[in-house]
Amino acid sequence: MQQKAAFTDRKFLVTLVFVTSLFMFWGIAITMADVLNKHFQHTMSLSKSQSAFVQFAVFGAYAVMGIPAGLFMKRFGYKKGVLLGLSLFAIGAFLFIPAANISSFAFFGIALFIVGCGLSTLETVAHPFVASLGDQRTSDQRINFAQSFNAVGAMLGPAIGSYFLLRNNVEGSTDLTSVKILYAVIGLVILLVAISFSFVKVPPTTDPHAVTAADAAAVNIDVAPDRKLFDHKHFVWAVTAQLFNVAAQAGTWAFFINYGHEKMGFSDAEAGNYMVLFMGMMLAGRFIGTFLMRVIAPNKLLAAFALGNIIMCFIVAQSFGLASFIALLMINFFFSIMFPTIFSLGLKNLGARTQQAASFLSMGVVGGAFFPFIMGAVADKAGIANAYYTPIICYIVIFLFAYKFYKVKH
Repeated sequence: MQQKAAFTDRKFLVTLVFVTSLFMFWGIAITMADVLNKHFQHTMSLSKSQSAFVQFAVFGAYAVMGIPAGLFMKRFGYKKGVLLGLSLFAIGAFLFIPAANISSFAFFGIALFIVGCGLSTLETVAHPFVASLGDQRTSDQRINFAQSFNAVGAMLGPAIGSYFLLRNNVEGSTDLTSVKILYAVIGLVILLVAISFSFVKVPPTTDPHAVTAADAAAVNIDVAPDRKLFDHKHFVWAVTAQLFNVAAQAGTWAFFINYGHEKMGFSDAEAGNYMVLFMGMMLAGRFIGTFLMRVIAPNKLLAAFALGNIIMCFIVAQSFGLASFIALLMINFFFSIMFPTIFSLGLKNLGARTQQAASFLSMGVVGGAFFPFIMGAVADKAGIANAYYTPIICYIVIFLFAYKFYKVKH
């Protein structure tokens, strides 16, 4: 009788704990960018579509860095890949200092792009790293568990950003001192983490893809190493679904504070504080989703959550007051499992091509670079509520992937 798959092996525990913590750091950075979006609207007199360049700079880096990060990881290993990502993250944060000194939005864009390159590298490395730390039958659970701490970071980002950037906003102020100090501290913390990790001894791991045909059914590994990566249709659909998933996520997050301010009458700081609850909904969804995957197939749960967000977007767009705001909060609950589940379903049965596939799945994040421009343009012309109709097409694509096109074909 087949033995039940363990969550991970004891020898991987320390490594799993440390790598999981990295998910929190890029969660902070991503949601901090959403606070910057609103802050720059004030301090640099930007429209919503112009401020969306913040998301373009961060998520656009994923398109540039995804493949190089994968190649770097393949040649130098997981640990050096993590160190590269943390180093780029710290460098980008420190560049906020000269950007603030000369008050240049273009310079901020360069700094954000470098931060994004660091985040892309970390995501490219960390997902297959976590997936490889144990039996492949439990890879979905490990990735969703690690992503739960990404949600913790996503809560800390707006909390920190709102306190330091939005709390003392003065109408017409162009002071960027708070931005400079905040990112200098972030850069220092990330640098210290990189130095600490350089001393961590990562135990050697057995290649999870080097298995026999008899073992393949148990660990869900492809036994056709000559198959080309893009011959795996489920992988191609996963990349497409990931692109639309992050597109919807980036747009929804970027204008959450605007919705709270314009439709609910909150101050910017109050709306920023509600964003902490917004991210808390994602954290709850990830823990609940991880538990539900014990009894519900990951693709079925993903399809149900995609349908949930289609409904939520319709409610948000109606401007029903509190009901619509609750629906907006629920969007993040249903977002919770989407990224890690799409990622893990896309990596199934790819054998030695798993690391290369992780690069392309990370590049799917580039959808977040463009979609906020679309939502911002709709918000500028038709109002912030109507902008929330636009992500519905994204959830339709995700539903199709989860309902049908996730299937691995041999």
